[in-house]
Amino acid sequence: MLNDIYNKRIIELAGNIPRLGRLPSPDASATAHSKLCGSTVKIDLAMDGHVVTDFAHDVKACALGQASSSIMAAHVVGSTAEELRALRETVRKMLKENGAPPADAKWADIAALEPVRDYKARHASTLLTFDAVVDAIGQIEAKSGKTEDAPA
Repeated sequence: MLNDIYNKRIIELAGNIPRLGRLPSPDASATAHSKLCGSTVKIDLAMDGHVVTDFAHDVKACALGQASSSIMAAHVVGSTAEELRALRETVRKMLKENGAPPADAKWADIAALEPVRDYKARHASTLLTFDAVVDAIGQIEAKSGKTEDAPA
């Protein structure tokens, strides 16, 4: 089991997490926690309209949560709210419904997380950063009145 999910690429990603820390004045902050393993990811997000302009995070997680956070931090700035929501859904489906990893080359490293699919107890920690980012996007949209459910 350990060799399957804690492969070389996962360990490399977990050991080199960009954008660690907190933003001085984020548009929103969100925390995601796995009750099963105790992993926690706190993220800060700044956006201009629907585009992420800055990101930082505090990652207290297992190697899978660290690897996911590393991938997110490397590519989140410049991404859109719609793209990040779709990404979270793609990763969820990859883990829980035998879906494919993201087709976009930008997010290609997520394929390294594919072996986690067979270990349900590891899904939550792998999804933490994706859930926190989508939560923060929702907070920002709610403040601006631009949620999908509310009129702009």
